[in-house]
Amino acid sequence: MRHFNLTIAAITMAAVSAWANTPARPGTVNYVEGQVAMGGQSLDAKSTGAELGDQSIVTLSGKAEILLTPGVFLRLGPNSSAKMVTASLTDTEVQLEQGRAMIEVDELFPENHLRVLVGNFAMDLQKKGLYDVDAAQKQVRVFDGEALLTNNSLRVEIKGGHEVNLIAGADAKTRGFDKKAFEDDLYNWSRLRSSYLAEANVSQARVLVAGPGFFGAGWYFNPWFGAYTFIPADGFFFNPFGWGYYSPLFVYRAPRVGFYGGHRAFVAYAPPAAFVAASHPVIAPVHMASAPAVHASAGFRGGRR
Repeated sequence: MRHFNLTIAAITMAAVSAWANTPARPGTVNYVEGQVAMGGQSLDAKSTGAELGDQSIVTLSGKAEILLTPGVFLRLGPNSSAKMVTASLTDTEVQLEQGRAMIEVDELFPENHLRVLVGNFAMDLQKKGLYDVDAAQKQVRVFDGEALLTNNSLRVEIKGGHEVNLIAGADAKTRGFDKKAFEDDLYNWSRLRSSYLAEANVSQARVLVAGPGFFGAGWYFNPWFGAYTFIPADGFFFNPFGWGYYSPLFVYRAPRVGFYGGHRAFVAYAPPAAFVAASHPVIAPVHMASAPAVHASAGFRGGRR
């Protein structure tokens, strides 16, 4: 029976590795919910992996999640549309034509140029964080991170916890908002999608420990979750919603790990000998806002050992 289980595990991991090698470029559809269309064709759960190209993706009564550069998720709310302007890894521009979008930036390299266009304004996302762009209300908001808003001669730096009303035009200025009290449908949906993809990350990182399918930081498809998730090259980090993302190397090296984040942390246990053959998760994503405070003698912080 043990030999049978190991064989099934090996077959499963081989299949997952094949999916993990499927490429995903900026502008790849990762998930749709409700009524969503692209190029006049309806999208559904089987549309994961479709590329926008020069077409617009339109949400009617639905929502959509699109991959940008590795580690960056664009999420469209209802009655919204967006299209890729440029879709290279070093120059990624997306235009929000109508409605609203949230952008979760979990990884951003110096070589990445990430820009969101809304109306006559351009917003360059300069740091990891969470951003909100509303074409209907003519407003941009930075929960965490830092962005540069430009329009001809206008240059406004927007830091975390600040927003800008675009109606003001050349007189646009930043103002603070209470990001801890902010909550609406798109924000909650984005947070939920983020938690699912964090679970997919843990699942995929475990598989990639034993397989040859890991080629460094990037998008990896997880068939159990039916979506791409992000796998960092090394260590771990917490995204703007507080969910952990882990690298295969981190998972393999960490039989007992303490994670520290202000007053809260957690301990995870992954027996190396049973790690590859296990058929259930041995490390689960933990939200830093709800994790109990503990202390451990070893751990990773900020992605470094």
